[in-house]
This record gives sequence, C-alpha cells and structure tokens, in this order.
Amino acid sequence: MRIAVLGTGVVGRTLASALLSNGHEVRLGSRVAGNEAAVAWAEEIGGPASEGTFADAAGFGELVINATAGAASLQALEMAGAEQLAGKVLIDVANPLDASRGMPPTLTVCNDDSLGEQIQRALPDVRVVKTLNTVTAAVMVDPTLIEGPHTIFVAGDNVEAKAQARELLQELGWPAASILDLGDITAARGMEMYLALWLRLWGATGTAVLNVEVRRGDGPAA
Repeated sequence: MRIAVLGTGVVGRTLASALLSNGHEVRLGSRVAGNEAAVAWAEEIGGPASEGTFADAAGFGELVINATAGAASLQALEMAGAEQLAGKVLIDVANPLDASRGMPPTLTVCNDDSLGEQIQRALPDVRVVKTLNTVTAAVMVDPTLIEGPHTIFVAGDNVEAKAQARELLQELGWPAASILDLGDITAARGMEMYLALWLRLWGATGTAVLNVEVRRGDGPAA
C-alpha cells in the first residue's frame, strides 16, 4: 500500500520506517519539499521511501497518517489539500499540545471538542480514525517494548476505516485483543485529554516507554 505520513518529527519518521519495514511504500510529507529531516530519512532508508510537500504526500498515499504537531495539524492538512485527501482514511496520531508556557504542556482543545473532531469537521469527505496518540513513538511501532498485555485505543465514525486502522495496528505488532474501539470520533476527546495523565506518568516513572491495560471485571455495570 502507498502510505503518506505527514510530519517529519520523531513520530512521523518512526512510523514511516516501520511501515516501510512492513512492505509499504511511504512518502514523508512536510511544508516544503527538500525538508532536511525528510531528505536525510529518505536517503538513509532508500528503496520505496520518498519525501515531498504535504500535498505531494497526500496525493501519493492511498492512506494518510497525520503525525504533525497537533497545534499545526489543521494548517498542515489544509496545505495537503482537501481534494488530495477526499475519500481516504486518515489516521490521526497527533495531540493538541501547547508547550509555550513551559512543561508540562497544556491542550489547545479539550472537554467539548478535540483535534480529531476538528479534522473530521474540516474534511467531511475524509474518514478520520484517532489512534496511537496515547503512547510514545517507539511503542507505537513495537508494543513488545512493554512486557505483558496493554491497550491501544481507536475512535472514528466510519466502521470500515476503523477496520483498516486495526489491520495496520496489527501489522505494527498490536494484538487484536489489545485494540479497544471507543466508538465515534467524539471519543478522541478522552484520548487526547489522557495526555495530561500520560505526561505525569512519564515524569513519575522516568520513562516514556509505558502504557495502560484496560481490564474488565465481573462486577455489575455502573
């Protein structure tokens, strides 16, 4: 499959490399062609790896991953072009974090809205799936870095799009039993707000290689 990864940071490059290893063709997209990080990545990887603008990548990909900085994601997707994205599955792994006032960062959107929802409203012809935003990049592509079972979440309005996202997650090593569908795209609110806790867990444990496991009990429903 041809996959566009928008964003040249650690998350974008990590996902792009893992997808290439799984046999996909990948184009890394950035604001301008010839982005230093993207060019270095493409030259290091070789083979079916390429780079270009957001629009180049979006036009190339049969599936698109938004790995841009959350505060800039809407602008990046506007640059990618609605016509280039129409009808495609867009997997949103971004978090709307604002570190301008220091650490820990705050959220630019929360409570009654989310970045995932904003993307879906801005691009109604795109099938948005929120996933992978609750773990660090290394764990996204290698869940075995954490011993034992742990949970990754998905949310989105389109059943077929979520099924495609689940297939991609399993390719990355996530067991089917560890993938929990939280429902429609409004569930992205909780997934993104979880970052406030995740950042504190990182600080308390001294490692970003961490995750949670959702366990079901036998007690009565709430």
